[in-house]
Amino acid sequence: MTTTIYHNPKCGTSRSVLQILREAGVEPEIVEYLKTPLSRAALADLAGRLGGAARLLREKEPLAAELGLKGAAAETILDAIAQHPILFNRPVVVTPKGARVCRPAELARELL
Repeated sequence: MTTTIYHNPKCGTSRSVLQILREAGVEPEIVEYLKTPLSRAALADLAGRLGGAARLLREKEPLAAELGLKGAAAETILDAIAQHPILFNRPVVVTPKGARVCRPAELARELL
């Protein structure tokens, strides 16, 4: 299994996580989810690895409040992220050791 980062190059935390991975000698598969949005099925799979759909939701994104997603059902959250990839909480790193939203960036080290 390769290491994958779900990445937004405009996000400082995402860039920091990518740097941590590379400094550790890992060249991850980079998925720029805004350019290549994840399918609903891929989001559901990732949510399962993370322990719930709520972890995939970027609650600070104004659209999340507009759509009333805080505390929403998992299916509703996944549908919203599939429709609006900006709601995806980045960066997410998946390695053979597991998956996690790496906020703060140093959490990526736990997956190496």
